[in-house]
Amino acid sequence: MTPRENMKAAIDFRCPERLPIQGYGENSDTFWLMPEDAKPAGTSPGCDQWSCRWERTHMANMGQVKGHPIASWDDYKTYCFPDVNDPRRYASVAQRLTELNAHPVNGPKYRITAIFMLLWERLQSLHGFENCMIDIVEDNSQIHELADRLTDYNIAFIKNMHRLCGSHIDAFNFSEDWGTETDLMMSPAHFRSFFLPRYKKIFKAAHDCGWHVWMHSCGKVNRAIPMLIEAGLNIINLQQPLALGIDEIGRDFAGKIAFESLCDIQKTLPKGDRAEIAAQAKQLVRQWGTPQGGFILGDYGDENAIGVDPSLKTFMRQSFQQNDPWKNGW
Repeated sequence: MTPRENMKAAIDFRCPERLPIQGYGENSDTFWLMPEDAKPAGTSPGCDQWSCRWERTHMANMGQVKGHPIASWDDYKTYCFPDVNDPRRYASVAQRLTELNAHPVNGPKYRITAIFMLLWERLQSLHGFENCMIDIVEDNSQIHELADRLTDYNIAFIKNMHRLCGSHIDAFNFSEDWGTETDLMMSPAHFRSFFLPRYKKIFKAAHDCGWHVWMHSCGKVNRAIPMLIEAGLNIINLQQPLALGIDEIGRDFAGKIAFESLCDIQKTLPKGDRAEIAAQAKQLVRQWGTPQGGFILGDYGDENAIGVDPSLKTFMRQSFQQNDPWKNGW
């Protein structure tokens, strides 16, 4: 199997030949094909294309949004939405796709396109976490309107990338951190009523393109996973297996959705205990995977942000590969 075929087999539970890998440089079985950001005219310095102002500390990390352009609903009246159809976004996509298809190493890889913040994270960045929570609980009509506009934006993005790339893309990826250290950020009832119908629309748009849907979410998101499966999610990236419960996730969801994961980025990797890393790698691939597939080794790309030496990441990758049950037998 090519890397692309092997990845698809793992996601679709069709018996991959080996453990698929997302990340880790030249070891990766994936290639990301991304459009460009297109900032509206007059966007302030330090702001992204949504006019959200980011701040960073002296520590190496991605930072966080500290300036919310729709902090009040009065701001919404004059807010300028980024144009999803702006040709600047897609100007280089066709050429890069042609180069990818001709590339001897990257050409056979599984192809991913993505939106950084999809719906919940984008709502927070625009309107603020506390404002969003209050408006969702109070069933404010304006938070519904904003969420619908974001849903339409995401669907239009998917359609635009499909128009340019078609079946040369394999997955639509996005980020939505939903968990605290102990549970969901909101009740499953509010998740179901407010977010689930909108996720279903977005996921259907990607599936209509023939693409997988691939989501990252940090924290203990156990109670969201059944609803995400119902919405049509194919792969979920989980980076805190100890917070989630390795036994619990394996028992409840192995075989129902594909997992992208790695040793715990908070409690295992920063400790640097190689015996513990090797044992956890074996446990994860066996309990979250199945003989038919369902597990992908993921990569936390910014090891400096979590205080991990790059050599330790290499050791972890090799531990997963040494315990590859699809290659070595169940």
